[in-house]
Amino acid sequence: MHAWTLISFIAFTGFAALLTWWLTRKDEKASSEGFFLGGRSLTYPIIAGSLLLTNLSTEQMVGLNGAAFNDGLSVMAWEVIAVIALVIMALFFLPRFLKAGITTVPQFLELRFDKRTQNIANIIFLSAYALLLIPIILYSGAVGLMQMLDVQALTGIDQPVTLFGQTLQPDTVILWGTAILIGIMGSLYSRLGGLRTLAVLDTINGVGLLVGGFLITWFGLSTIGNGQGALAGWDALVAANPDRLSSIGKEGQSVPFSTLFTGVALLNLFYWCTNQQIIQRTFGASSLAEGQKGVLLTGALKLLGPVYLVIPGVIAYHLYASQGIRADQAYGKLVFDVLPGPLVGFFAAVMVGAILSSFNAALNSTSALFSIGLYKHIINPKGTEAQVMRAAKIFVVVTALLAMVIAPLLAGQASIFKYLQKMNGIYFIPIFAVVVVGMLNRRVPSIAGTLGLLGGVATIALGYFLPDSINPITALGLHEFHFLGLVFAVLVIGMLVIGALRPRATAWELTSGNTIDMTPWINAKWASLVLVLLVIGIYVYFAV
Repeated sequence: MHAWTLISFIAFTGFAALLTWWLTRKDEKASSEGFFLGGRSLTYPIIAGSLLLTNLSTEQMVGLNGAAFNDGLSVMAWEVIAVIALVIMALFFLPRFLKAGITTVPQFLELRFDKRTQNIANIIFLSAYALLLIPIILYSGAVGLMQMLDVQALTGIDQPVTLFGQTLQPDTVILWGTAILIGIMGSLYSRLGGLRTLAVLDTINGVGLLVGGFLITWFGLSTIGNGQGALAGWDALVAANPDRLSSIGKEGQSVPFSTLFTGVALLNLFYWCTNQQIIQRTFGASSLAEGQKGVLLTGALKLLGPVYLVIPGVIAYHLYASQGIRADQAYGKLVFDVLPGPLVGFFAAVMVGAILSSFNAALNSTSALFSIGLYKHIINPKGTEAQVMRAAKIFVVVTALLAMVIAPLLAGQASIFKYLQKMNGIYFIPIFAVVVVGMLNRRVPSIAGTLGLLGGVATIALGYFLPDSINPITALGLHEFHFLGLVFAVLVIGMLVIGALRPRATAWELTSGNTIDMTPWINAKWASLVLVLLVIGIYVYFAV
């Protein structure tokens, strides 16, 4: 089985790499626009495929299925509610971002407020990506591959290893080694390829990810069905776990239903509308219509997300709950157990592509934020294009090395996905609040943006880390996601009050900085309405 697994793994990895090289070998990558935005030439299939796979890394595949292992179908909120956020992105945020002709979200904040606000946002993004997002991508990717490929059996590492005077257990050694290997591969991909190269690779792997994801659900249900087929397995799963197949999250679970209208909604809105790592793909659209079609196609594909991002976690609970398996190990074990050997290798190759996609997206976005934001603005304002690109590529290497050190230290979290969403709130909410107020109110001054960013980050961080005896979340009896909603409301009101007391001398105007066709897609509103109705229908169907 291991031989077939390795053969199919190497074959698909090589196929995806060669096809990507062939399709993008003539792309221009020497300039910042070519490297970071694909020369603003991306069409809707590439945008949708890239958005989907940038999102669907192992923190989603492993982490969200791990959350479903703990709480059941209610965690599908992270997939289904995302569709509403994508509709808002297509109709409201994307036209404004493309009109501005920006490369990064902090650039928009400079246009709307001032350089100080941009610099603060750059530092917040860079810190969050380097210390949180990229290490979690590496960690979850390493954990998933360790289970899928049975790396311990492949390497033969089954005894403690002494390194620098410290005795490390076999699992720890394998975790460090796998994380470092993924980090090195991702660094090379990100350093040598621009955004279009990554987007094309994303699309190729995205097809494989969807096929493999559905196959895992099918084979998992067939396993439960004991030879009677997947449909019989579904009936058995529903009969044995009815409480775990409801869309309505209960209090005490990670996503209570009430949080869909506060923190969960806001985290999704930031993620799909203002998160640099994700929306940088849309900034490279060849036209507004192509961008809108790509974003809405992503929304349609997200509706399928629960089938391969949540149901396998419920299947794993049914199969392994009595075996003491940790939540974040469940998905990898399920893949290894239910897929035939050659398909395990194929899916592991796709997962490597997914890991590299998110890793590369984060590195590409981080280097854009550093080079165009901090380097060009503060470190070397007179720097040439060549110097900016050299700084970006050096920063990629430094960030990747830092992530390789931090990633294995994340071991021990009860749910890596829950941990990620919690930590994301620290910077998601303030940045989203400032962007929204800046777009909707043209009189709010720059000081409001600065105070919104700094005050929001400080407030949420204190709420998370203060002792229970003086913690506002504990004192008010709030769920963490309700707390995020409360902070968002306070930030918005505070900035509007500042705008009323100290308004800008003149109303801000968004001037055009882009040369692409800004004609909207004629069917954008109808497609958006259909997506919203489908979201409501899914929740109603599984609520019973």
